[in-house]
Amino acid sequence: MIYNGQTNEYLRVDLIDATNCTILKENIESSLTLIWCLDDTTILKIDNKKHHFKKNEIVCFTEFHKIETTNVGKLQMIRFNRAFYCIIDHDSEISCKGILFFGASQLPILKLLDKNIDTFETLFKVFKNEMESNDKLQLEMLQMLLKRLLILCTRIYKDQHKYNTLDTTNSDIVREYNFLVETHFKTKHTVSEYAEILNKSPKTLSNLFSKLETKTPLQFIQDRIMLETRRLLRYTDSSIKEIAYQVGYEDIQSFSRFFKKNEGISPSEYKKMSL
Repeated sequence: MIYNGQTNEYLRVDLIDATNCTILKENIESSLTLIWCLDDTTILKIDNKKHHFKKNEIVCFTEFHKIETTNVGKLQMIRFNRAFYCIIDHDSEISCKGILFFGASQLPILKLLDKNIDTFETLFKVFKNEMESNDKLQLEMLQMLLKRLLILCTRIYKDQHKYNTLDTTNSDIVREYNFLVETHFKTKHTVSEYAEILNKSPKTLSNLFSKLETKTPLQFIQDRIMLETRRLLRYTDSSIKEIAYQVGYEDIQSFSRFFKKNEGISPSEYKKMSL
């Protein structure tokens, strides 16, 4: 089921299985996607890494994730573009920037608990009913439903990833740091550069991340560089030198040392293995 608005608004709500799973690989400009796994059988290769998803996990993708289908069970999917709902412009309302999208170098996954399932099932039923309506309030209703879905997912993700150990101000600092890394990782490789933008000390950022019991701020930068490098090695014909330059390294030797330290093999070896 697809909604196309008069000013390029795009929303798709679909039940996905093995017969139509190519939908997952469609590249819609400026789109964001959530999939809700309805069984334990789905295996996807995302950015050249295999993931076996469990029932009632929700996974968040951007248009930049490279998805290859290995085995697809039963999934509920929602995909929307920036024209339909911009999470950056509405960050004060939903607070998912830097958590569900644009900032997590790891794949953002949340687990629905039994107490959540009825709510999500009802929400998707209302979504589908509203997709079939055809009046002047349809767009507003669909946006309102999507906003509710994103807020619920953000709450669950924060709870499951210890964001509740931080107050709102500090949680927002972490989210903004993650988003800034997503925006500037090709040119800014040190924590101090981001700390300066946020008017915080590197030590303050380190302390906040330690409360989440997650990666260090520097690891977030390095993981984002590595993610981009793997994508370029696997999905483009760019040379190692060109890739090094694209992720901010003018010296190919330094780039190769960085990659091998994090991946265990050289960039050229990784590229050969990915063919």
